[in-house]
Order: sequence, then C-alpha cells, then structure tokens
Amino acid sequence: MRGESGPEVAFEDRMATTEFRVAPGAHITIDGDTCRGCTTRECITACPANLFAPMADGGVLFSYEQCFECGTCYLVCNEKGAITWNYPVGGAGVAYRRS
Repeated sequence: MRGESGPEVAFEDRMATTEFRVAPGAHITIDGDTCRGCTTRECITACPANLFAPMADGGVLFSYEQCFECGTCYLVCNEKGAITWNYPVGGAGVAYRRS
C-alpha cells in the first residue's frame, strides 16, 4: 500500500517557507585560479539554487546568500582545492519552515 504524500506544492510555495539567515561572510569559498583551469564547470550546472555563474575571465562567481547548504557543489567539483565548504557560523544559513 502506498502512503499519502499530501498535495503537490509548487516550487515557489516551498521557497516561500524557506528563510535564509545571511552571514556576513560566505561559508563556501572558490579558488579563482583553480576554477579558471576547470573545463567541466560542474558546480554551475549542478547547484540546485543556481548560485554559481561563469565569469568573463574564466573564473566562477558564487553568491552564497540563498544557499541550500546541500554540498552538491563540493561533491561534484573535480578540481582539488577549488571549493572550500563549511557550514555557516553563528546560526546563519538556511532555515526550512513547515508551511
């Protein structure tokens, strides 16, 4: 017997129940020199929040303010040392709320 999962909720409605407590500094840092040598750019395509963007100089820009803290970028990166990932400090970061 299959369990009830409840009504389907739109992505925008789910995001409305998500709070981002923005820290003064990023919890993920990008090594620009290492990223410029990357040919796959997995972080850009894999991030579910679309927080990575290619730069004209070949580097990658990361905007941490609405990060889900899922670690996908760190897991898919194939350039050793390109991404340093830590949990946000002092109660900052994503807070999922029940609707």
